[in-house]
Amino acid sequence: MSLSTALDSVARLVNFRRRREDLQREPAGVTTVGIDAENPTPQIAQFPAPPASPARIVSLAPLTEMLSAYLGEADIKRIKEAYRFSDEAHLGQFRSSGDAYISHPIAVAEICAGMKLDASAMMAALLHDVMEDQGIKKETLIERFGLPVAELVDGLSKLDRIEFRDSQEAQAENFRKMLLAMARDVRVILIKLADRLHNMRTLGSLPPAKRRRISRETLEIYTPIAHRLGLNAMYRELQDLAFANLYPRRYDVLKKAILAARGNRREVVGKTLEAVRGALPAAGLRAEVYGREKTIYGVYRKMVEKKLTFSQVLDVYGFRIVVPDHASCYLTLGALHALFKPVSSKFKDYIAIPKINGYQSLHTTVLGPFGTPVEFQIRTQEMHRIAESGVAAHWLYKNVDESLSEVQKNTHQWLQSLLDIQNQTGDSAEFLEHIKVDLFPDAVYVFTPKSKIITLPRGATPVDFAYQIHTDIGNQCIAAKINGELSPLRTELQSGEVVEVITSPESRPNPSWLNFVRTGRARSEIRHYLKTMKYEESVDLGARLLDQALKQIDHSVEELSDADWQRVLYESGAKSREELLADLGLGRRIAGVVARRFILSGLGGASDSEAPHENAPHPVLISGTEGMSVMLAPCCRPIPGDDIFGYIRRGYGLMVHTTDCPTAARQKTRDPDRWVDSQWETELDHTRLFDVKLDVSLRNERGILAKTAVEVSEAGSNISHVSMDDEAEEITLLHFMVQVADRAHLARLIRRLRRLPEVTRIVRVKS
Repeated sequence: MSLSTALDSVARLVNFRRRREDLQREPAGVTTVGIDAENPTPQIAQFPAPPASPARIVSLAPLTEMLSAYLGEADIKRIKEAYRFSDEAHLGQFRSSGDAYISHPIAVAEICAGMKLDASAMMAALLHDVMEDQGIKKETLIERFGLPVAELVDGLSKLDRIEFRDSQEAQAENFRKMLLAMARDVRVILIKLADRLHNMRTLGSLPPAKRRRISRETLEIYTPIAHRLGLNAMYRELQDLAFANLYPRRYDVLKKAILAARGNRREVVGKTLEAVRGALPAAGLRAEVYGREKTIYGVYRKMVEKKLTFSQVLDVYGFRIVVPDHASCYLTLGALHALFKPVSSKFKDYIAIPKINGYQSLHTTVLGPFGTPVEFQIRTQEMHRIAESGVAAHWLYKNVDESLSEVQKNTHQWLQSLLDIQNQTGDSAEFLEHIKVDLFPDAVYVFTPKSKIITLPRGATPVDFAYQIHTDIGNQCIAAKINGELSPLRTELQSGEVVEVITSPESRPNPSWLNFVRTGRARSEIRHYLKTMKYEESVDLGARLLDQALKQIDHSVEELSDADWQRVLYESGAKSREELLADLGLGRRIAGVVARRFILSGLGGASDSEAPHENAPHPVLISGTEGMSVMLAPCCRPIPGDDIFGYIRRGYGLMVHTTDCPTAARQKTRDPDRWVDSQWETELDHTRLFDVKLDVSLRNERGILAKTAVEVSEAGSNISHVSMDDEAEEITLLHFMVQVADRAHLARLIRRLRRLPEVTRIVRVKS
């Protein structure tokens, strides 16, 4: 044995003895429970807590004891091997508190053992930083511990070796990697949450700015994920720890207020407990009654959201009743309502309609002794287990093909939706934005016409509902019925409503939907569709612009060979022909410059010294049916028959103006190279209508608006908007937005309006 090995063994032995002595001196961390008659002080359920003072000794003994309760000797031996590997990898590394770094993986593993994770997950918990901090290769972990453990550790490791533009982009990409690994194996996020919980417990040694950043990140990302997975005990502790570090003064003030309130409300709690413990056995019900104390952050959030003072938050303390079976929940509810008067607006049945994370309980608020409102939560033992452990109680990651409960199916569906969003989102920040939207804790519960319950975030709309059913239904959505009545697509849904979506095969997503949809899936699907459509349209427009530019110099797109394309693609840095054409259509490149590059690279036998001969410009043909790559300017609203030209907007495509548009005239003097000649195609689809703004001055007589509307309708046009101004006492100015097929159609409409004797003047507004 070498000297260093011998010294290391002695150090570990001393470390172990100190740890054992320290554990004998210090009490164990709080692990739960309730209120008894002698000491009616509620306690908050927590994961195994560390000692109050930072321990500078490390031991595997407590973890081994926890593991021996549910794992076999062979698994524990493998876990000890992972510990030794991690200990050697982190040898000489210390945390900011001064503790040996190995204390952190052991603490994370202890939290995971509290969730009874399997051997592979426990090994990954002990090894979770070796790739990131010590540069251990994934191949090494595969060789030593197998592929499943290596995959878990890789999913937990950050992407520090990739260059990013800024820290925000790097953080977004790290979250994306973690969430996608979690979608494949939920153990990744369970270990990551345990890692974050221990980091939050030991934030005290970090600078204040870093503590605030980590705490804000915890509140925005990790606590919603813990809530979404039903890890309520972890969710509550993470919230309180983040709140204490983010707003330390507010935390201290509220903590003192809650401690003071315990004494003030002791009599109320005691009398309520005594009454309930007497009433339930009298009704033939077996039940365990526990105290429930609202977390400090929960009190703070309620004060902020509902603009209350601390004295107005009445449910700081409450009770939890655990009964043997489902039917007993409702029998207990009846016994409580017979004992105390219920507050009718404060009853929620989360058993019939569970929360999105699988939480089930009956919630009721009653007027207890002295008229004080008291909240009760009633649930079975199984519901209580799921409420505290969430997805960890389901062992969802074992085998999703086994028979799953409804809660497991919902969780698995959400995890799969992460992969769906990833497939349509290339940008990490955008992916994280979609996920944040999906992590809203509040939810509404609506029904399909076949009475299936659909859970959506609060503020969701019929469009979110449509995409939740199926992507094609969302893409083809044109209207919705809520409780049998037609309603706007931006209507916010309320719990209990029956929603029916009306679709049309010709319909497609509207960009304006992004202003009101709430679910990440809907937002992702809409953006994906619009990007795809815009790209295809931009490629088509780019081909037309390039053809126009080539025709001006006696060439055409048809003449371009594969060799010509390859040379120009290489010179321009574009990856493909479609990318180059899309850049032309979106205005990122100038068609004339690209056309000249084809000539100078040897098209048609031209040499570098030959200057291309320019002919009269060939206009780009506009049909009016283009989508997002060709748009009609809202300032002049061109219609077929108008003289037009187009402006290539960088990143947006072609904006079509009338040649007499004053806005276009100003832009043309500033940026002349981006203007292209355009004209309407000769064969147009006359079912397409174009908006035209008309100002009509007329004498203010009874029924004149109705007469005008009739004339517009008789001319085969439609009024999409109308407003009114008074020019003089007897003259009214009507602002119409009418829809016409072309300039000839507009002329017919104007002639019909001029026949009205009350009309004095008609002007088409172009600016």
